Amino acid sequence: MSPTRLTELARGGGCAAKMKQQDLVEVLAQVPPCTTLPDVIVDRDHGDDAAVVRGTGERALVLTTDVIAPLVDDPEAFGAIAATNAMSDVWAMGGQPRFALALAFYPADTEPLDQLAAILRGANTACDRAGVAVVGGHSVKDPECKFGLAVTGEVLPHEVLSNRTAQAGQAVILTKALGTGVLSQAIKKQLASSDEIAAAIASMTTLNREALAVGRAHGITACTDVTGFGLLGHLRNILRGSELSADVALAELPLLPGALAHAAAGLIPGGSRANREFVAPHLRHEPLSADRDLLLTLATDAQTSGGLLLCIPAANADRCVADLRALGLPAARVATLSDRDPGTIRL
Repeated sequence: MSPTRLTELARGGGCAAKMKQQDLVEVLAQVPPCTTLPDVIVDRDHGDDAAVVRGTGERALVLTTDVIAPLVDDPEAFGAIAATNAMSDVWAMGGQPRFALALAFYPADTEPLDQLAAILRGANTACDRAGVAVVGGHSVKDPECKFGLAVTGEVLPHEVLSNRTAQAGQAVILTKALGTGVLSQAIKKQLASSDEIAAAIASMTTLNREALAVGRAHGITACTDVTGFGLLGHLRNILRGSELSADVALAELPLLPGALAHAAAGLIPGGSRANREFVAPHLRHEPLSADRDLLLTLATDAQTSGGLLLCIPAANADRCVADLRALGLPAARVATLSDRDPGTIRL
């Protein structure tokens, strides 16, 4: 049997299906917090990327899990993207991933198992590059293909980065280009060029390890990664956690090849549309031109394995961007933080 295109096995257009941010907020509001436990350093209360708990000895443990549906049809590339995406949460907290468990959901009754094996190989390759050992996992027979990892990392408690530790006056640096949600739609509809697909895969399989190291060298105090809630959704989590506002420079956003054209053609995932609706009450701006409105669409595009948002002293921003670009990352200063009118995003 020839394998079905992977993106056809993903319900909802082939992009990572993630609960709407507003729905998630409403659900978690009904669940008691666990911050009263003495070993919990960071939990879910401020939308951080991972939990941090006290381990043994000097180091704390960083705990996270992430599962996505296929964005591309190459199974090894999909496995590598899913693994990179899951490990990114540990780097976003300032830690280093160490061990992982694979989580596979696969229509084994209808699709060849060698395709699943290729997904696992791709994940192992990405984990090998990161120095992460895949030590086990769990599989589920499911009509929709999904894959991800549960990752455990380590961090020194005083080096934890979270949404609560940004400071007024800091610059916000984005380390990767935007547009994976829009491009996933173009791939699903077979409208993306081979060059556009290659650029998206290269971005989504780039580890955020080196970007974190550069941020450390330039005085980073807070961090998040840009994934399903889009750039502005994840920036809002920082603003909420740190009681700040931001001035965002839409014109400075780095974009993947083809992202602007496909967004203009209306290839916008449902999750991206929901992201824009969610952040709309927090935005302040003059009437937008068509070009700026399109950039706003990409600023709320649901990302997979996106870059880091590094909050660093403004005086270090230019050097930080230069060092990131020297690594081949399309980094840019995209926002400045302020204590004026907390929670507001000014465009």
